[in-house]
Amino acid sequence: MEKTNALSAFAALSQPLRLEVFRLLITRGEDGMLAGEIAHAMDVRQNTLSANLSVLLHAGLVRNTREGRAIRYFADTEGLRGLLGFLLQDCCGGRPELCQPLIEDLTCGC
Repeated sequence: MEKTNALSAFAALSQPLRLEVFRLLITRGEDGMLAGEIAHAMDVRQNTLSANLSVLLHAGLVRNTREGRAIRYFADTEGLRGLLGFLLQDCCGGRPELCQPLIEDLTCGC
């Protein structure tokens, strides 16, 4: 991930609603959520949510698919992987064994 993309992702996540929406979508995994379901869960108006989802989409943190007239949103795990990779790119001064506990924590020990 390029520095510009990382800054865009951090800017998108620096707003409380967007951060909570992103975290919610992460919990939903491959099922994602319809925009209306997200709005209901976050207790926000559709137009407010739409603007915030657009920011997350352009930052590469969410993706969407159209289902008829509805849009389903998902956390973009590739975007998240890129952001984490950017942060850990030079981790531990070239000594990967020092980073291993952190990496295991981030990947849930898998």
